[in-house]
Amino acid sequence: MWDVIHPKSGSNVGTVRKPRPPVLAAALSAWTFLLTTIGSWRINTDSWKEPIAFLSTLLGAEDRAVRMAAGEALALCFELNLLDISPSEDADDDTGVPGSSKGKLFLDMQALKAKIAGLASNLSAEAGGKGADKKNLSDQRDLFQRILDFVKYGECPEESMKIAGKRDVLRVASWSELIQLNFFKRFLGRGFLKHVQDNGLLQDIFNIKADKAETLSSNDKKIFRSGEEKGRALKLNKDRRLAQERKNAGMFDE
Repeated sequence: MWDVIHPKSGSNVGTVRKPRPPVLAAALSAWTFLLTTIGSWRINTDSWKEPIAFLSTLLGAEDRAVRMAAGEALALCFELNLLDISPSEDADDDTGVPGSSKGKLFLDMQALKAKIAGLASNLSAEAGGKGADKKNLSDQRDLFQRILDFVKYGECPEESMKIAGKRDVLRVASWSELIQLNFFKRFLGRGFLKHVQDNGLLQDIFNIKADKAETLSSNDKKIFRSGEEKGRALKLNKDRRLAQERKNAGMFDE
């Protein structure tokens, strides 16, 4: 996947053809989605300088979709702490100077952070020229303002959408979750809402607990709600009884 995003030349490679913007944006989106499924404990942060540096160059791409896809990828890199490198006194480079390799990597990552923050700031306030797509421009500004807020202040993106009825709401509160949500919405299109309502896998991914009463008739709803209330009352009474028993046991111990 990364070879599609960033093709490289070499002795065994012919002419390198850069992907067209729609292909590049789609590949970036898919690659970022896959990255959300990898636990941070499986990631070696030392090897991320080159990919992150390349992603930062895509923030200057002419195509807005490419810029936004690269922005999402970089936001996830920040969330996974891939730019957080601590200089180590134990690492040696080819010069034999202790710690110099790690120290240089640390400084390079700090410079990348500053560069990305600056570009995000510019893109969050980009002025629309004549003939600009106002909706896409607004989406870009919103995305990069969120990225800037996260990079500078650690403010996570939050979003919610109504799924069905009064109780079923899908909520996300991290870049990983937001990227997954946006990917599924783009991939499933108009079928997204139906899938979220009926697909147990998506409900598990987004931790949605469906309101079973919404599919029942009015009378059955009343019975179902009554059963729920009765169950909650029984649990509350049980908790109170156990708490009182623990309190009494403590008094006897004294």
